[in-house]
Amino acid sequence: MKKLFSFSITAISILLFASLTSQNKPTLVTAETPVAEVLLQLGDAPSSHLPDMNVPGVTANRGKDLVLRGSTLSPSGGKSQRISQHFVCTSCHNVERDEPDLSIVDPVNRLKYVAENGLPYLQGSALYGIVDRTSFYNGDYEKKYGDLVKPARNNLRQAIQLCATECSQGRWLEDWELESILAYLWTIDLKMGDLNLTDGDLKTIDAAVQGKSDKSLAKDKIKSSYLSGMPATFLDPPKDRVAGFSNIGDPDIGKQLYELSCLHCHENKRYSFFGLNESNLSLEFLDRHFPTYSRYSVYQVARYGTSPVPWKRAYMPQYTNEKMTPQMLEDLRTYIEQQAKKG
Repeated sequence: MKKLFSFSITAISILLFASLTSQNKPTLVTAETPVAEVLLQLGDAPSSHLPDMNVPGVTANRGKDLVLRGSTLSPSGGKSQRISQHFVCTSCHNVERDEPDLSIVDPVNRLKYVAENGLPYLQGSALYGIVDRTSFYNGDYEKKYGDLVKPARNNLRQAIQLCATECSQGRWLEDWELESILAYLWTIDLKMGDLNLTDGDLKTIDAAVQGKSDKSLAKDKIKSSYLSGMPATFLDPPKDRVAGFSNIGDPDIGKQLYELSCLHCHENKRYSFFGLNESNLSLEFLDRHFPTYSRYSVYQVARYGTSPVPWKRAYMPQYTNEKMTPQMLEDLRTYIEQQAKKG
């Protein structure tokens, strides 16, 4: 069964890459049609990060293993070296769609969407559809990684390498690993049905592909329906950590954040040296440390994260404003305070 799955996912990938790199007859545009395929037929340039399937050992199935588990079966035999001893890609990124509207940034609705779909709420943007984007490590990530961002800003290969070595505190990827990851990512690219387009929009775009209406307008319509890069804005904690942001918190939103975000990494120390659970002991500890300037203050780590050190390279990435607003931090604090008092 595993061999059949591996063959299927590789075959699908090869067929997709062939459609994206050849001038086939016009495609019938449906909800399942890849966005990149439609844009190509509307006159867009081919993607710069199609995988090189000629590199020995490249398969989408190996790429999936690397993304989900951090290692895979090496082309030379045996298990490959883990990319990182601390994290895997899904520590910070979902491989499923996790935004209800791909054209805007709306963290509250994103939280609602992941809760409804059984997904964690993570600091990183989804890998789903990342091959359809053209810019990476945007906004304030240059403050964190400096000149390392420059080669990665418009190059997905370099962005993946930066994530492997810096974000994951791991190693540089070999060519077959990098191209395999790209091959897998192309199996979770955006489809036309992911965009908030009406049936009328799809018909108009299909007509443009067939040469019966304006291709430029159709291309613009598609590109306005999803973000080409995810913005990132770093914020500070409240100036007065006792008073907080002086907003009334919503404990229901706070509960979702605690369960889908905090516990994703900290429950059973999944990706952290610091364990948390839903007990009063955990909640009382967090409540007590909210106003402090320590690494145990949620205000502190949510906005600044923690730094890797030689003897403890696993660390906590911070939340940008686009992933957690000041109001959401107050929602989290309200939930923790209320639960701590119940103890």
